[in-house]
Amino acid sequence: MTADAPAIVWFRDDLRLADQPALHAAAESGRPLICIYILDDGTDGVRPPGGASRWWLHHSLTALAESFARIGGRLDVLRGRPLVLLRQLASASSAASVFWTRRYAPAEREADAAIKAALQADGVEVRSFNGQLLFEPWTVKGKSGDFLKVFTPFWRAALNGPPPALPLPAPKSLKTAKWPAKGPARVDIGDLGLLPSKPDWAGGLRAAWTPGEAGARQRFDYFLDSGLRRYASDRDRPDVEATSRLSPHLRFGEISPRQIFHAVRHLSEADGATGRDAEKFLSEVGWREFSYNLLFHAPDLTRRNFQTRFDAFPWGEPSAKLLDAWRRGRTGYPIVDAGMRELWITGFMHNRVRMIAASFLIKHLMIDWRTGEEWFWDTLCDADPANNPAGWQWVAGSGADAAPYFRVFNPILQGEKFDPDGAYVRTYVPELAKLPTKWIHKPWIAPPDVRKAAGLASSKTYPSPIVDHDTARQRALAAFASLRETSTTESDARSHSRV
Repeated sequence: MTADAPAIVWFRDDLRLADQPALHAAAESGRPLICIYILDDGTDGVRPPGGASRWWLHHSLTALAESFARIGGRLDVLRGRPLVLLRQLASASSAASVFWTRRYAPAEREADAAIKAALQADGVEVRSFNGQLLFEPWTVKGKSGDFLKVFTPFWRAALNGPPPALPLPAPKSLKTAKWPAKGPARVDIGDLGLLPSKPDWAGGLRAAWTPGEAGARQRFDYFLDSGLRRYASDRDRPDVEATSRLSPHLRFGEISPRQIFHAVRHLSEADGATGRDAEKFLSEVGWREFSYNLLFHAPDLTRRNFQTRFDAFPWGEPSAKLLDAWRRGRTGYPIVDAGMRELWITGFMHNRVRMIAASFLIKHLMIDWRTGEEWFWDTLCDADPANNPAGWQWVAGSGADAAPYFRVFNPILQGEKFDPDGAYVRTYVPELAKLPTKWIHKPWIAPPDVRKAAGLASSKTYPSPIVDHDTARQRALAAFASLRETSTTESDARSHSRV
């Protein structure tokens, strides 16, 4: 192997230059680099990104390519099956090694194992790195050595272990290899077809976000300056700016969890007044870690109930009319509708409202959580292979350390508690903007003269509730009771079979 044989750096969900261990190690090797991104169009089981994620990916790749150009590097984009393309590129360039950041979803892990074996058989070194998590799933264990299924002991064990490594600096310059003459065909980012065109529904996304590493850094700095000091008290309020809104940037690896962890800890140590807020915020980062821990140890998390007793849950027949009302934000419950419209407009939804909207679909409409998870996968910019299914299973009661199924959120009370002045609802459900705060979360019971003055004389302007809360709650509780009875009967049968 000659000294000028290049090293290939394969970017995936790690679209940044700073604290990029794979890129750092490749640059430290002294070899010229070929840095690539592959839009995977053929690996079995790899879930294709949804519409909002595709929009984000286009702009994130564009930003990363510009960052490479500023330091003498180059990002080359390919499309197809990574196994085929990497072997072809390594052969054509006589590459010495391939570097990448590890992934944890089951299909991706299997694909990476197959690619590694094939490249090594071809005589190419493969090196992988942790650039996505603070603590990789196999490093956090209980006292018995088992993986932990409850968040609090998981996070305690994680923090009691070795601390996350300090972030690595971004390279100031890169030595770049020429693209080999017989290498696979490169693709312009614009030709990947990631952006919506007919129609172009991404105007709200463009107004709300700046994808890319610089955008992530800007948003994080703003949060440290303006949001962290009231995070613990205000994080459940969708009507105020108290959350970081870093989740899409984390999803695409434009900022690393190590950068976040150490910056927040440093600020907390320098300013003791932020201690409670900092620890609460880092515990939410910990929930992301916990979700990946679950996905690694329960690889069918996206499709199967973590608690198998929920396999017998009596879901209702999905009503296209009710499901469409939920998706469009026309349920008649303002806090639910505001969240669903925020999602459609911006590709994001405040976390408290995600729980309310998910609970409504699952428990008020009796629609399987997987249906909601698929909708969020398509419409969220931060649709994450671990967080998305883990969050839905948490609300459904079927997940690890989940909310009890019998906890049925009352959307009226949730709205009054967490959007007390109705500012969030008025932002995303403007037809209710003139309604007095007293009625903003229950417009259907406002006096007729109040509704008329607010422009709500007709139910066509804003719908009445598609289901009655009390009726829906009792139906959900009855379904859960039948599940418990089924579980008890099955348990008794198993006990008798052992006698």
